[in-house]
Amino acid sequence: MDGRTLILENVSKHIALAEEEKEYFLSLLQTKNYRKKAYLQREGNPCNHFTFITSGCVKSYLMDPKGEEHILTIAPADWWVVDYMSFVFEKPGTLFIEAIEDTTALILTKENRDLLFKKIPPFEHYFRTLTERAFAVSQERVTDILSLTAAQRFEKFQQRYARIAASLTQQQIASFIGVTPAFFSRMLKAKRK
Repeated sequence: MDGRTLILENVSKHIALAEEEKEYFLSLLQTKNYRKKAYLQREGNPCNHFTFITSGCVKSYLMDPKGEEHILTIAPADWWVVDYMSFVFEKPGTLFIEAIEDTTALILTKENRDLLFKKIPPFEHYFRTLTERAFAVSQERVTDILSLTAAQRFEKFQQRYARIAASLTQQQIASFIGVTPAFFSRMLKAKRK
C-alpha cells in the first residue's frame, strides 16, 4: 500500500472526506525518505510539522545529562510523530526523532495544517482526536512506569508492539520500558530459566 492510501485510510477512521477534500489534503503533504539512524528532528531545533510514517519506524527520545537515551515514542507505519512541546509552544525542541530503520514519511507543516483547518474544518476534529489519544498513551506510560514492574512493562510492550519488536534492539526496548540495558539483559535471562 502506498503512503497516500495509508494516510487516507488513517484519516477515514475519524472523519469522512469528499474526493476534492482528499486531494487538497494530499496536496499539502511532502514525502520524505530517511535512512536508518537519520534524524527527522534534533533537540534544540524547532518542530514545525507533524510527521506521518508510511513505511519504516522511528523513535522519539530525549538525552539526559549523562548522555543516556530515554525513548518516549516508537512510531511504526500508520503512526504520527511530533515534538508536541516544540510544536505547540513554538520553542526549540526537546526531543530527537530518529529513524530506527529506513523510513518514508509524509510531512504536514504547521502552516499547511492551519490552511487545512480553515478549508476543511473536520480536520480539527481529526487532529484533536490524535492529540487526545497521544495524551492518553503518554499518561498510560507514566502510570505504567510508576505502578508496574519492569517485567510487566516488557510484557505490555510485547503485546502493543508485536509487529515491530523484532526490529528493535534490546537497548531500544530497555530504554522504552525504562530500565538499563544491563537490567534488561538480566531480566531476559531470568525469564528464560
